This record gives sequence, structure tokens and C-alpha cells, in this order.
Amino acid sequence: MAARRVILELGAGNDLHGGDYTKAALRAVADALHHSSLSLIRTLGLDAEAMQVEVTIGVQRPERVDQAKVAAALPHGKVTVRVVKGGLDVADPTGTDPAVIASAAIAVRFDALPGGQ
Repeated sequence: MAARRVILELGAGNDLHGGDYTKAALRAVADALHHSSLSLIRTLGLDAEAMQVEVTIGVQRPERVDQAKVAAALPHGKVTVRVVKGGLDVADPTGTDPAVIASAAIAVRFDALPGGQ
């Protein structure tokens, strides 16, 4: 049976000075996590470590995100990270210190759900 998505959380994060794409991505993940509770998983008696956690990060320069650091920020489950072109860079007047804005989508999937779903 294909894994079924049971949770989708979205977040946004930024690095206002320094142009650090990983920092912005980590803040976007933290924002998404702050909107989420795993009570559904506990209520259904599911194993949080069996979750498939799919993180998608959108930034203007995907190659500058440390995917291992992003994966390490998730507390449970089998985490995969994908970084795509997205987000926003906002130039400063000198053109040397962009503000980096990242978007995060965190999807949680399970292979099997109670009741044969």
C-alpha cells in the first residue's frame, strides 16, 4: 500500500543579514513545526519513528542549503529533504547583504493506518 499523507505543515523563515540559506531553511522548518502537534499520531497509536517525513525547502539558491542540517532539525521519523528553487532574496541598497526568505513544507506519511485505510 502506498504511504498516505496525514499531516502537512507550512512555514517561512529568513536570514536578514548574511545570506545564509541554511539558516533561513532551518527557521522555516522551525516555523512549520511550531504550528504542528503529533496528537493525531499518539491518538491513533502510531509509531512516530515509522513516520515518513518529507521536507521541501524553497530558496533562490538551493545548492546553498545544507540538507543534513535540515534533516537533523526534525525530531521524529525517517526524514528526506528536497531543496527547490523558490523563496525570495531581497537585495539591500549596497547589493552585498541580501535578506534570504525560505519556505518549508513538511509532509508526514504512514504506510499503514488503523482500520485498513
